[in-house]
Amino acid sequence: MYSKINTCILQGLNGHLIEVETDLSRGMPVFNIVGLPDASIKESKERVRTAIKNSGYDFPLSRITVNLAPANIRKEGSQLDLAIALGILQAMGIVADFNYRNIAFIGELSLDGRLNPVEGVLPIVISLRNFGIKRCVVPYENRDEAAVIEDIEVIPVKSLKQVINYLNGEEEIVPYKSPISFSQEDEIQYDIDFSDIMGQETLRRALEVAAAGSHNILIIGPPGAGKTMAAQRLPTILPSLSFEEAIEVTKIYSISGLLTSKTLIKNRPFRAPHHTASAISLIGGGRIPRPGEVSLAHHGVLFLDEILEFKRDVLEVLRQPIEDEVVTISRVNATITYPSKFMLVASMNPCPCVSNPLDYPSHEIPSRAKSTIPA
Repeated sequence: MYSKINTCILQGLNGHLIEVETDLSRGMPVFNIVGLPDASIKESKERVRTAIKNSGYDFPLSRITVNLAPANIRKEGSQLDLAIALGILQAMGIVADFNYRNIAFIGELSLDGRLNPVEGVLPIVISLRNFGIKRCVVPYENRDEAAVIEDIEVIPVKSLKQVINYLNGEEEIVPYKSPISFSQEDEIQYDIDFSDIMGQETLRRALEVAAAGSHNILIIGPPGAGKTMAAQRLPTILPSLSFEEAIEVTKIYSISGLLTSKTLIKNRPFRAPHHTASAISLIGGGRIPRPGEVSLAHHGVLFLDEILEFKRDVLEVLRQPIEDEVVTISRVNATITYPSKFMLVASMNPCPCVSNPLDYPSHEIPSRAKSTIPA
């Protein structure tokens, strides 16, 4: 008894179509998953087994082999639970045969059979569309994020039982259409505004010029002059995100688990890491490479307050992302590229001898230094 189900995994922002092949054969009852699964996928055996039982079905006492093809790609994430469970149920004959080539399944199973939301649904759906998939079954809580892409049918489901009834024709689920449309003309609401800055005409003018040309800017001023306040209000005068830019930003926040809204991000990102941040947190990385602050600030503003307090090696790693507008993270299993097109805003305090020359009489102010060139 053999079945095949489509699903998807992510490496960075790029998705890979995965075929979940399931075979039930005679022998000692055992449940094996092959094809370079990570720990979260290996743990899915217990989630799948319990979810099937609690959904009212008998788990087969057979030799179960699940192959995640292609086998040369490392598989990560719990979104394969639903596809593995459906593969077993279809091999048992509980789920009717269907054209697996046009549909994919994404979702993490809870022990009672409910579907939990997963991270990275938007880039997964975009990748599935590019692979020619026409329908995608997603957890109900991810429906708005997935429905941003209009040329693929999104089927939101709440439980494994509901998916089985849908595939067997016992329940009809209408493809979900997001009620929220994207338009650049929509007014974006901010809690702060650039008009909050009183006075500071030179600083305001410099920020306006930087915003108009997306230039990097360094703000120098004494403590309390309003450098941080002005930088925080810079995104409010930047142009609105286009649809393509909003897609890119939302994809990054989706795989990072930072997507708070149910639809596209419309505000330009503003990231302000602390000066104790490490190079990895700024650039991105880890055992499972995640986007860093430079990628989270994509199409937005990266603010380094008190830039001289950052470690030198942290500042050095900013050179390549600023020049190339991408970050490449190399690991043993894969090489992942994240976008990093951002506007760098930095602030610092001036030298004390410049701010308070009377307190440092032994220091010569550069603008007032005597000439050493002989007459």
